[in-house]
Amino acid sequence: MRVANLSFRYGRRDPWVLSGVELNLGGGDVVEITGINGTGKSTLLRLLAGLLRPVRGVIEDRPAVVGYAPERFPVGQPFTVAAYLGHMAAVRRVDPRSAGEWAERLGIDHLLGRRLHDLSKGSAHKVGLAQALLCRPGLLVLDEPFAGLDAATRAELPRVIGEVAAGGGIVVVSDHQGDLRALPARRRHEVSDGTVREVPVAEEHPDDLSGAAEPDTVLEVRVAASKAVDLAERLRAEGHHVRTIRTAAGR
Repeated sequence: MRVANLSFRYGRRDPWVLSGVELNLGGGDVVEITGINGTGKSTLLRLLAGLLRPVRGVIEDRPAVVGYAPERFPVGQPFTVAAYLGHMAAVRRVDPRSAGEWAERLGIDHLLGRRLHDLSKGSAHKVGLAQALLCRPGLLVLDEPFAGLDAATRAELPRVIGEVAAGGGIVVVSDHQGDLRALPARRRHEVSDGTVREVPVAEEHPDDLSGAAEPDTVLEVRVAASKAVDLAERLRAEGHHVRTIRTAAGR
């Protein structure tokens, strides 16, 4: 897959988000996209997935089957998890049983009867990952896939990514969480000032690769009782330890 002289902006008078991007991606590549917020990482991912069209330049030889999982899964849809994944399996023309298989592997099989808009952020994110993986993609594009995941799924996802790459697929991932370190063969590209450059993985700061456990910090958060259950669920989904203490009214 080749990206040549790619430039993009959202409106004719808007500033260029990306300019003159050159990329060559081959089967089996795992490409990590890095950069600070607002530099155009998500825009680049949508361009690679075919959801946006370049204003200038070309993207050639994109694999025929593309799986894309956005950073925020759109839950405002009138489906249960099972109905949504079944619908996506039909659209992708894949065996509907694959929906259940991915739901089980990503830990949402117990939520198949739940409506999308009732899901926590972490569970909705897993649904987004499942629909991207249903079709055995030749190109898998994941925007912050580790955000909000529980520890078990965070550990499973690098294995899934490795399997797609081992099967000859291209995987492109933006990852603030650092969970791709489990895949030493990955490539790394940094988005900055509208350009994209490859950064040798060896240039990463030694502290980022040490694997040393970061010390915990205990935060005290007071929240209305009506919101406590949902907040606790979301924090646990992100891998935090949560202890709920009920206080007397007015304290």
